Amino acid sequence: MKNRQLNYFFNLADNQQEVFRLELDAITLDLIGPRLEPTPEWAVLTYHQCPHCPLHRVESPYCPLAASIAGVVKQFRNILSYDDIFLQVETNERVVSQKTTAQRALGSFMGVVMAVSGCPHTGFFKPMARFHLPLASEEETIYRSTSMYLLAQYFRFMETGVSDFSMKGLENIYKNIQTVNTSTVDRLRGASTTDSSVNAVIILDLYARIMPFVIEDSLKDIRHLFKPYLR
Repeated sequence: MKNRQLNYFFNLADNQQEVFRLELDAITLDLIGPRLEPTPEWAVLTYHQCPHCPLHRVESPYCPLAASIAGVVKQFRNILSYDDIFLQVETNERVVSQKTTAQRALGSFMGVVMAVSGCPHTGFFKPMARFHLPLASEEETIYRSTSMYLLAQYFRFMETGVSDFSMKGLENIYKNIQTVNTSTVDRLRGASTTDSSVNAVIILDLYARIMPFVIEDSLKDIRHLFKPYLR
């Protein structure tokens, strides 16, 4: 199996272009490739470390998530949240392009990088990184994340006989992600002179915060799509 390739082209209003190429291991979906060197101080594990982080500084001196996004944060440190960007994303299967804002384009990129960064709390989203959908809407994100979780429960049941179709586990995953996002924002506030990177994570956090309510509400907003299955 070939490794996954994911290329993000950020075309700025002044004809400047920033390109970020990601390579993911075909099996593990771990992020392959060099990180920003030297690793910035705000990526040190103990700097605004998440209170539920299971990592220790002896084995992991840097936060894997922070180290993974350090390069894009540096490149966009002078870009404002609402600066216009024409984004083009190339995957193994297709090309997606759209004119959008810097914060939304960065949010899409950071979302996939965070999932494959090696953070123990974001690794649950590796399947979504494998089937990455750039600039996904709120409704698309809800559909994709819940579908991912339920498919995971199928595999879990086949291997262990245990499953969670109430999706309480997904709710807990998103609550942990909220904590990760909060700590990441605290790290980024001292890393950039502008707000684009911070707001990109805040946008991701909005999805994390609405998901528990969506689950609690039994996903009623998309229930009608499954009417043929409910007969």
